[in-house]
Amino acid sequence: MMKYGDMNKEQAEVIFEKELRNFKKIQGEELSLDMSRGKPCTAQLDLANVMFDMVNANASFITENGMDVRNYGGLDGIPEMKKLFAELFDVNEKMVLVADGSSLNIMYNLVQQAMQFGVGGGLPWNKLGKVKFICLVPGYDRHFAITEQFGIDMIAVPFKKDGGVDIDAIEGLVASDSSIKGIWCVPKYSNPTGVTYSDDVVTRLAKMDAAKDFRIFWDNAYAVHSIYGDDVLKNIFPECEKAGNPDRVYMFASTSKITFSGAGVATLISSEKNIEEYKSRLKYATIGPNKIVQLAHYRYLKSPENILKIMKAQADILRPKFDAVQNILESEFENGDIVEWTKPVGGYFVSLNVKVGSAKEVVDLSKKMGVKFTEAGATYPRGIDFNDSNIRIAPSYPPIEELQTAMQVLCCAIKLSAMKSLMK
Repeated sequence: MMKYGDMNKEQAEVIFEKELRNFKKIQGEELSLDMSRGKPCTAQLDLANVMFDMVNANASFITENGMDVRNYGGLDGIPEMKKLFAELFDVNEKMVLVADGSSLNIMYNLVQQAMQFGVGGGLPWNKLGKVKFICLVPGYDRHFAITEQFGIDMIAVPFKKDGGVDIDAIEGLVASDSSIKGIWCVPKYSNPTGVTYSDDVVTRLAKMDAAKDFRIFWDNAYAVHSIYGDDVLKNIFPECEKAGNPDRVYMFASTSKITFSGAGVATLISSEKNIEEYKSRLKYATIGPNKIVQLAHYRYLKSPENILKIMKAQADILRPKFDAVQNILESEFENGDIVEWTKPVGGYFVSLNVKVGSAKEVVDLSKKMGVKFTEAGATYPRGIDFNDSNIRIAPSYPPIEELQTAMQVLCCAIKLSAMKSLMK
């Protein structure tokens, strides 16, 4: 198959006309498909339905320390869930706080508290003038939305060509600028690239020179979400201890993509000092989380080993969908040079790069054919992809037949955009 970049204008016109006919045919089908968010599908959610039988009128509502989960209290969660998260992430139980289902809510709270009250005894960030965060790109749009909400400057640091973290650039930035107060990280199966941080990157993040109140927002959302095997992520907390930076990391995780996205359990894992600081502020906002949900989750999840068993069943549902994405892209662009994409081992996304300057057009063409993808630029701070090339594919939610249709639509849009460019 000839590379697209080697085609002359006439050859590009032939493909353009073919895809234009395909475009019009698809428009006539009046599709309405949504590929914009990485949500679990119904079959994944159904796996956890048994949890409803584990807290009912005939069940005990008393935790191992005698707490009645129907009543007030338990600001940092029930002891069973704290112990479970501690075992899963190999940390001390005193480093664990268990909250309601949204880890994003904890992230928002921590940024808000840092702005208003400061971090670790330091000045409130809103009294410092400029406050900056490092944002690895492409990255998670909801992370960037939080820092944008608070007027924090965001410094985009692209992943390297090989997909790895540009730790040299990060070290240089934080060492030379004390106004950089944080970094957003999805360290395992990163959203959307699927990369897992190397041991060297984890160690260097833990020990690099930075402002005293610099914090790593370590969103370990996909810690157990393997599909084709398992990447191993180094535990960052011992590295921080060894480097003399025990308070540097706020780690977040949740059961949103293990049980129910809308009714799960989230956790904040950090140094005992950081946990106590967070609790000292949280107590004014709430008397405690939904402990009935926490108890139900503990009875369903049981142990780290059982969680991995549950996630194997989740992976069995997701794998055919990720296979479909890879197979269609490989079939349509086998020897082409107009698109690149990731082949993640786990997580929820495939990151796709089209020709520079064409991502918005590709997403718009797909929308005109009835398929909604994540907005181009969403994976960058303030929605500005300086190359206008990245598109996030979320295979998890639609039935596989709809997913295959959506991918064919995307391929049509990519070819239309690329051929139009070659015809100029």
